[in-house]
Amino acid sequence: MDFGVTIGETATFSKTVGESDVYLFAGITGDLFPNHVNEDFMKKRGFGRRIAHGALILAYSSTTSSMISARSLDKSDQLFPVSLGYDHVRFLKPVFLGDTVTVRYTVETLDSERRRSTARIEAVNQDNELVMVAQHIMKWVEKREGQIGG
Repeated sequence: MDFGVTIGETATFSKTVGESDVYLFAGITGDLFPNHVNEDFMKKRGFGRRIAHGALILAYSSTTSSMISARSLDKSDQLFPVSLGYDHVRFLKPVFLGDTVTVRYTVETLDSERRRSTARIEAVNQDNELVMVAQHIMKWVEKREGQIGG
């Protein structure tokens, strides 16, 4: 079965986490907790400065899975990728506003019988410190006539 991806294939995405990223994410999700949006509050607590939402950093992983998915559409006439979700998500270090995060997505398994793939996701900051890890599961469904890439 041709998934259009290979074990060991990677995609990376880098982004400096800015003020607007955090405020827009807070507004979209409704998560206005002071850890993320109140500099004065955080000067006296926790890490001494604001931190990005963990879910925002996880959302950057979606960019890398979409990069892998887009590549697969060019390589496979049979299957179409759909995300099944993320497992084993861990936020290992804080990401501060101004940090540059690089997410690496690496395909680890291809299961033809279940039509699934798994990938390891690792996010590091500008100092190459691991800030987040996760596993992504992709379901591969048959393309229909007229479907994108088919």
